[in-house]
Amino acid sequence: MKSIVVLISGSGSNLQAIIDQIHTTRFPAKISAVISNKANAFGLQRAQNAGIATHVIPFQKGQAREEFDRQIAEQIDAYQPDLVVLAGYMRILSDDFVYHYRGKLINIHPSLLPDFKGLHTHQRALDAGVKQHGASVHFVIPALDEGPVIIQGKVDVEADDSAESLQQKVHKQEHIIYPQAIKWFCEGRLSMLDNRVYFDNKELNIADLPPYTT
Repeated sequence: MKSIVVLISGSGSNLQAIIDQIHTTRFPAKISAVISNKANAFGLQRAQNAGIATHVIPFQKGQAREEFDRQIAEQIDAYQPDLVVLAGYMRILSDDFVYHYRGKLINIHPSLLPDFKGLHTHQRALDAGVKQHGASVHFVIPALDEGPVIIQGKVDVEADDSAESLQQKVHKQEHIIYPQAIKWFCEGRLSMLDNRVYFDNKELNIADLPPYTT
């Protein structure tokens, strides 16, 4: 049984999807703790409802990013997790933090990486006129949204889509692919070496990503 710590900043819909999968399927992991930098994050209530330990560590005005990340890391390390999951954690991480959890730190981004790194991805996808959009689960490296991709969920972009409707469609994909990627990791099927993803001990190419379920 693997131990997971989840970092959040907001509503925690992906956290809820992970909790649901753990509670309803044969999942080789447990969420040991949920940590938020926002005291009003609704995801904390979701965790408490599931009997998961929660912690709030607010960022203090004027505090150095590295100092804050050390506080977060101390709390994470108290649980000795096998995997650290960013689920709507809205902070840019310091390099030291990323290196500390290298190979066991994953994130979900609302675009088909490498397209639309950063913010406002749904509107940018509409403005670019793409036919498909989606979400990507990736290992985290110091460069923002540059980590190697593990799995992607795709949606068609329709003529009448707005940024809000596209976001809703992408959220549905996120709630499928994030628990799946976590399950693979906890089963020992995923790893990262030299910024490359290995799935079942074979290097994974972004053009040949594994299916949602196996």
